[in-house]
Amino acid sequence: MPIYERGGANIYYEEHGNGFSVLLIAPGGMRSAISFWENTPWNPIEQLQDRFRVIAMDQRNAGQSTAPVSASDGWHTYTADQLGLMDSLGAERFHVVGMCIGGPYCLGLIETAPDRVASATLFQTIGLDNNRDAFYAMFDEWADALKPSMPDVPEADWNSFRSNMYSGDKVLFNLDDTFVESCSTPLLVLEGDDLYHPKSTSALIADKAPSVEYIESWKSGDACTAAQARFAAFLAEHSG
Repeated sequence: MPIYERGGANIYYEEHGNGFSVLLIAPGGMRSAISFWENTPWNPIEQLQDRFRVIAMDQRNAGQSTAPVSASDGWHTYTADQLGLMDSLGAERFHVVGMCIGGPYCLGLIETAPDRVASATLFQTIGLDNNRDAFYAMFDEWADALKPSMPDVPEADWNSFRSNMYSGDKVLFNLDDTFVESCSTPLLVLEGDDLYHPKSTSALIADKAPSVEYIESWKSGDACTAAQARFAAFLAEHSG
């Protein structure tokens, strides 16, 4: 089983195909894991593996990945895991594709390593829009499942971790609007339309980013077929 180790974390990942590298960050909120791609409108692993080197990962304490928990954990912790994995695999420059919680993760990678990210595709990114309690509840449900196996982690550390992830007033949780306005990395944004993935967040990115394509309808029928084709073409266009 392929495992990347960092600071006590054991990150499970998979590689498929060859070519320009694509990092996939799955939906699922705090449970973001490779298996969630099987329940999306289309599976990018299956779509891309004949043309790209597809690298998919389970985030820490999700799927088959494990890690310690501390009060200082937050978005930056996940960014370090993601970049560390790509470093370990020799992927100097890569596309990043994220759904759901993967949206902020994609933008966090661009902020941290702008020269390494060739493009980012954001499928129905999460965002703050009168829904903070839903994110707190999602975190608590995930944390409650882990706590029996981590009896030495104080409740205060779990609370701090949750606050680091979902408190504050940033629409994207980890980055503010001014970053989006300054982000020159090519972005492909596929619209969200529900409680966790509000349309307002997708629209904000589409409105403020200087290099962005926006797809409103993409989940079924002819719109899904067209979106798949545009997604693959977008990656090909920016694989330089």
